[in-house]
Amino acid sequence: MNLFQRLFGPKADPRDPYRPLYAATVARARAPVWYLDGVPDTLDGRFDMLAALLSLVMIRLERDEEGRQPSVHLAELFVDDMDGQLRQIGIGDMIVGKHIGRMMAALGGRLGAYREAGKDVDAIQAALIRNLWQGQDPGDSAAKAAGRMSAWAAALDAAGTDGILGGTLPDLPQ
Repeated sequence: MNLFQRLFGPKADPRDPYRPLYAATVARARAPVWYLDGVPDTLDGRFDMLAALLSLVMIRLERDEEGRQPSVHLAELFVDDMDGQLRQIGIGDMIVGKHIGRMMAALGGRLGAYREAGKDVDAIQAALIRNLWQGQDPGDSAAKAAGRMSAWAAALDAAGTDGILGGTLPDLPQ
């Protein structure tokens, strides 16, 4: 029986160990502090905060050899999550793939922008204005969000890879 279970039973999902990390990233992106400071509390605003913080986590993980494959698994978990979210709001099977493609392109764009920005608050602010606020400068809101993201990126850099992979992320700066 054991042989049949191994051959035909459910396979372990290699992404399972990183679900706590993905959940912790989502929790940081949904923290009220972002939205109280002026991030639009809309589907697009929430998507952009998740894409931004997930980008910072992925960039941090890519720095270490043991974090590169988990970074790929995080992107896959993001796709699964976005697929479920789209279906939940009523997007049909026929166009879910097109939306997922756009979302992955957006995540890739965020990765590039935040990788290039590093912890430079001005560069992060420019990327936030371009992406989150679609080019419309919201004034103080962008500066607050950029400062918080820069500080959080620094805290991620100081955190151990094993802790991050286990889902332990630094708290957001207030």
